[in-house]
Amino acid sequence: MQISAVLITFNEEHNIEAALRSLEGVADEIVVVDSHSADRTAKIARKFTDRVFERTWTNYADQKNFGDEQTRHLWILSLDADERLSPELRAEILALKDGTPDCAAFSMPRRVFYLGRWIRHSGWYPDRRIRLFRRDAARWEGAYVHERLAVSGDVRPLSGDLQHFTYRSIADHVARINTFSELGAQKLYAARRKARWTQLVFLPPARFLKSYVVRLGFLDGFAGLVIAVLTGYAIFLRYAKLREIWEKGKRLEPLSD
Repeated sequence: MQISAVLITFNEEHNIEAALRSLEGVADEIVVVDSHSADRTAKIARKFTDRVFERTWTNYADQKNFGDEQTRHLWILSLDADERLSPELRAEILALKDGTPDCAAFSMPRRVFYLGRWIRHSGWYPDRRIRLFRRDAARWEGAYVHERLAVSGDVRPLSGDLQHFTYRSIADHVARINTFSELGAQKLYAARRKARWTQLVFLPPARFLKSYVVRLGFLDGFAGLVIAVLTGYAIFLRYAKLREIWEKGKRLEPLSD
């Protein structure tokens, strides 16, 4: 079993080297699709592979599908620039390489490192993701944000963690929420969904309670409190921006005679 690792990047010079180093000995080929980064991302990537493609950004699913199409091997390991293979996950994948798996894909739990600690609750773990799959049995879908991998065939679980170093600070987290809430609102608008007052008033505190109480976020200490608060804020922002889009549309409608 040979594996092609695929990463999509944009201005990831602070992350990319650690991600690529975690693939050493696991990936037989590394493909990087870079969206014309303004920093040293592509230069660093070329230290590890000559399979670096510069491609103008479209969306997450399309960029990943393009990367998958450039691979030479049947099995693909998809990794984000802010992710790493844990030692346990590396060992599991290396054991798989000695044989020929009779399934279409493998899922793995993803553990986030946030505000100086590993998050074990808050709805952020195990956050199981399908990241190792046969190229002929899977394809990325989703035109906006939160792309998903559609798989035809059996998916088997791995137990080793995929380590995720997603936010460098609270400020970075808030900035990312601002970006993703915009994409989320656009997705809802494209589906002709509307923002109701109940969603703006009751859904944010409900999401806070779900993260902090139901999913035991309080056991994650200060980080768990921040996660819960920002989870509620994110859902509020998404629906507030959706309402803003509809209001702008109304103002742009031509007046009838």
